Amino acid sequence: MRLRQARREFGYALVSLPLAVLGLAYVVITIVLGGMLSLTLLGLPLLAAGVLGARAWGTLHRRLARAALGVRLAAPRPIRRPVGPVGFVRAGLGDGAGWRALAYLFVKLPTAVLTAGVAVALVCYSAVFLSYPFWWWAVRPVNTDSAGRPHRAALQLGDFFFDTWPRAILLGGIGVALLLIGPRILHCVLLLDRLLIRALLGPTSLDDRLTDLEETRAHAVDDSAALLRRIERDLHDGAQAQLVALAMKLGMAKEKLGDAVPADARVLVETAHSDAKAAITELRDLARGIHPPMLDNGLEAALTTLVARCAVPVALRVEISDRPSPAIETIAYFCAAELLTNVAKHSRAGRATVEVCQRGRRLWIRVGDDGTGGASFGAARRSGTALPAGGLVGLRERVRTVDGSIRIESPPGGPTLVSVELPVHS
Repeated sequence: MRLRQARREFGYALVSLPLAVLGLAYVVITIVLGGMLSLTLLGLPLLAAGVLGARAWGTLHRRLARAALGVRLAAPRPIRRPVGPVGFVRAGLGDGAGWRALAYLFVKLPTAVLTAGVAVALVCYSAVFLSYPFWWWAVRPVNTDSAGRPHRAALQLGDFFFDTWPRAILLGGIGVALLLIGPRILHCVLLLDRLLIRALLGPTSLDDRLTDLEETRAHAVDDSAALLRRIERDLHDGAQAQLVALAMKLGMAKEKLGDAVPADARVLVETAHSDAKAAITELRDLARGIHPPMLDNGLEAALTTLVARCAVPVALRVEISDRPSPAIETIAYFCAAELLTNVAKHSRAGRATVEVCQRGRRLWIRVGDDGTGGASFGAARRSGTALPAGGLVGLRERVRTVDGSIRIESPPGGPTLVSVELPVHS
């Protein structure tokens, strides 16, 4: 075994002991205080915070194991950002990775005591045995035997005395052997710690499966977004261009028709011209509904165009450091468009606000108005009458496809604030 690896494992054994003591204290405080206060409003939040905080301990031990033991272990799945106090408690108490980290901290202390004891014992015994011939020779005679003759002080193991040169050299050889095989012994003892780290601090098979499903879903969402953009371009550059050319030709034919043409034929040409123009308008609206062309310039440019067309005055603020993926931009745009449509049709608002901001890896879209309020997933507002909220329910289902969430704050009488949370990248 290489000397560098032996030093790292020895250092790990020594450092693990105080960390294990602190970790066990953390577990005791979390469980005891959380259990004692569970009947109060502080108990469950404290327990949830302790479980979530155990993730940080797990990260510390994984990094230490990677640096000292060479254990390369992926982190568990990150927890979804909780919404509100109830969401925080639910996320903490249901966090399997946090509970496994608490279990590791609980069983870490006996393992750390064992490894630290073995490491210290190996070093101390190796040093004593290896240096024994020197200090046995250096010690002056201080003892006398039964006959009154002085003799050197000797190391005693049971009834056996290392009181002669051959025995002293033998003990020194044992020290050399112990020094050589000590790192192997410590390495074998640390196998238990390696097994505990892999079992309790790494991702489970379910986590791996969920990660694979999330990656598959992300590819599907991105592929569908790319397909919609391609369909929009094909409609714009193909069918719409042909309809425009047809409408132009019908317009030119209508102008060139003389009085000799029967009136029925003129009416047919005029009707065909009008139908062609109506088809162009519908096709343009359809293509815009599939993928707004302004999204090619970014979410801020698309939202600027959107709020400019809104019937209600809208204040827009966009703060995005990283451009979201195309699929997320499309979902964010249509969420804002649907919410502004609801504001214009049902809220009786005098003004509205649209705020888009990025917090870490999450994108927030907030649409507010000073209208009459009362919006919910169960009922929409329309002239004071409750109607099925298909638009809001549709938005909720749409954002769920990318692990997003939507929250409505709309008391009767207003104001209304709808918050949509999305990942920056699908």
